[in-house]
Amino acid sequence: MIKVVTTLKKRPGLTTEEFRTYYEDHHRVIGEKYLKDFAARYVRRYLDALPDHEGTLAPPEFDVLLEIWFNDKASFEACSQRLNKPDIAREIMLDEEKLFDRSQKRSYIVEEYESQLTK
Repeated sequence: MIKVVTTLKKRPGLTTEEFRTYYEDHHRVIGEKYLKDFAARYVRRYLDALPDHEGTLAPPEFDVLLEIWFNDKASFEACSQRLNKPDIAREIMLDEEKLFDRSQKRSYIVEEYESQLTK
C-alpha cells in the first residue's frame, strides 16, 4: 500500500466554512473523477486548532490533510501519469487556485507504523 499525504492551506479571504463547503461540493468531485480508477481511498481531514501549552490558540499551519491510498506502485504511477496530462493538470490547477494557497501545498509519501495498544 502506498499512502500520499498532502497538506493544503486555504486561499486568503475564504472563511473556514466556505473553504470546506467548496472542497466537499466541488473540488472533491474533480479528485474522485481522476482518482477512481487508481486510488483505494481518498480522505480529507479538516483541522481545527487546539490551544498550545500556554493556552494560545494559533491558526493552523494548514487547513486540510489530504490522504490518498494506492494498492501498489503501479497504481500510484499510472495515476500520476494521468494527473500530469496537460488538460487534466490544468483543470485541477484552475480549481485549486479558487480554493488553496498553492504556494503552501506540500506532498509526501508516508510510511506508517502502528502500535497495538490493547492485547
